[in-house]
Amino acid sequence: MTELPARRLLLVHAHPDDESINNGATMARYAAEGAQVALVTCTLGERGEVIPPQLRHLTGAALGEWRLRELTAAMGELGVGDFRLLGGAGRYADSGMMGLPDNDDPAAFWQADVDAAAGELAGTILALRPQVLVTYDDHGGYGHPDHIQAHRVATRAVELADRAGWSVPKVYWNRLPRSVVEAAFARLARELPDLPFDRSAAVADVPGVVDDERITTEIDGRAYAAAKAAAMRAHATQIEVAPDGGSFALSNELAQPLFTTEYYELVRGPRPRERETDLFAGIEETP
Repeated sequence: MTELPARRLLLVHAHPDDESINNGATMARYAAEGAQVALVTCTLGERGEVIPPQLRHLTGAALGEWRLRELTAAMGELGVGDFRLLGGAGRYADSGMMGLPDNDDPAAFWQADVDAAAGELAGTILALRPQVLVTYDDHGGYGHPDHIQAHRVATRAVELADRAGWSVPKVYWNRLPRSVVEAAFARLARELPDLPFDRSAAVADVPGVVDDERITTEIDGRAYAAAKAAAMRAHATQIEVAPDGGSFALSNELAQPLFTTEYYELVRGPRPRERETDLFAGIEETP
């Protein structure tokens, strides 16, 4: 049996670009420190809204293929070599935004049998034996059906892996503390009057914001700010990053702060008395 790295992190995301926005600095940091960092993306984001006018001809499968190339480039910027698509490329299609007819497409991830999809992810868990798994909360961060489904599939996969011989010690949800987001928006308004985006966004427009006491863990990724910004820029169909790397916008053109300290809530494992600064805190580094 091949010896496993001492620290092993698995992230489960809905679409290409979600990983760089939510966890880019975390992924780059742990990859640089020699941890095994692996990503499972559940869809190719075939129904994403394309920002650059010259690429708006891309739709459906063609957009999915393009976004896979963007994902490959982003992972290169973060130093992550292990990234895979749940069930293989094209197995689960983007479901579109909540409430649209796209949700009813039999091929959509929203329509997937949770146990079947979780079984596929459980196979990856058993192969990689991660000590830490990161995904979304039960609202998917902001209510997108694919994010909600990714939460359901990841949660079920952890249960199935438990039964099959590998119990993931720690599971985290992506979070942002309300006070940090409020301060970041105040900074955008104060320091960036020439920001090339619409500055009417508010805290409510940012996924994953919770009261500060919900945060159990913060990862200082400031040393990897350039890598995170470069990974986000690689997702050019979906993200526009400001020249200084301090903010970004999606297809709605609303400015959001680009966070290089990333925040989490521990939902499996002993809740720490004080806020952690390492996802692997308390884990013995043994296979």
